[in-house]
Amino acid sequence: MKSVQPWGRQRLSFLLEKAASREAQTWRGYVAKKSTSQDTDVSPAQRDEAVRWLTELHGRLQLYPETLVLAVSILDRFLAPIKARPKYLRCIAVACFFLAAKTCEEDECVPSLKELAASSRCGCSPSEILRMERLVLDKLDWDLHTATALDFLHIFHAMATTSRSGFLDSVGLNRSQHLGLLTRRLYTCLADHALMQLRGSMLALALISLELETCCPDWLALTINLLRKAQADSSALIRSRELVSRSLSTPRASLPPNTVYIYQPLQLAALGRRPPGTMETSRDQAALPHTAAAAGEESKAPPPSPKHLNHLQKVPLRCKASTKRKVEQMDVDDFYDGIKRLYNEDVTAAVHEGAPPAPGGGAYGGDSSPCPPLQPVGAL
Repeated sequence: MKSVQPWGRQRLSFLLEKAASREAQTWRGYVAKKSTSQDTDVSPAQRDEAVRWLTELHGRLQLYPETLVLAVSILDRFLAPIKARPKYLRCIAVACFFLAAKTCEEDECVPSLKELAASSRCGCSPSEILRMERLVLDKLDWDLHTATALDFLHIFHAMATTSRSGFLDSVGLNRSQHLGLLTRRLYTCLADHALMQLRGSMLALALISLELETCCPDWLALTINLLRKAQADSSALIRSRELVSRSLSTPRASLPPNTVYIYQPLQLAALGRRPPGTMETSRDQAALPHTAAAAGEESKAPPPSPKHLNHLQKVPLRCKASTKRKVEQMDVDDFYDGIKRLYNEDVTAAVHEGAPPAPGGGAYGGDSSPCPPLQPVGAL
């Protein structure tokens, strides 16, 4: 498209008006569903996970960006008025993706249903996907055509580059590369349920406005011009910018959502300062190497005294105590010992008899910390 010609701007205005009219007909305000304890409806977090899964599938199949954006639009329109069990969510998502592919892709590029079921690893058979596809079509009255956020992004980007073609020089990208960058940001926004309350036009305009702010000196005047052409409210754009900026700046968790941290205390420098209710193990005996000779010496160790046996018999009773016991029921001596260790006031009692104190002056040594490390594990 030759944007320097006057008819190009008229064409963009016509496309924007047509897309806005179509959006006004199909747009339904997003209403957050109440979370229930039962597994009877798809939660917003599960919806976001399904969108990210579709994004990965779209990247493996290398289809048009319009296919993914339309698939997410169909998925949201289908899930909005109904309650769907989470176990059917992937089947619903892949059915919406298959409908979007048949709508946007060339016939020779549309994957077969068997290939899509195998590559997506959705756990559904082709016949099950076909039945779900029919349910989606019946629920949407066979009307899949809608103005998506990507349509508005293309229009606004063409308008911006037509008015200020020089701002791309500061970015170092051509028009297609810059549009691809904005499209990838749009993928991130689609996987955030907090942005479902925004119209596609406002989402695209917020992305363009935030990008213009970083690379165009007169970005405000250009944004106001785009806002006027879109016939949108300035307060809605300000709110959309805040939500989009927050979504793009939120770091993704590097650990899985079910990560559990296990508390592993460091070995105390003194065996005599063992907390009450714990048993002595071979790991605590630092002076003995882990060899066969050491094992022999351990076997020759004298039997425990009756006082120690009496103490060990009380251990199970301590383990059965409730985790919500009150502070008044705890031993006052435990608190006092903990305070002394916290302020390193009991150095002589924290080391072996006859052993020199730690170089750092505390019971834990110079560089070592009394705080135990937290080690992540995937699942218990």
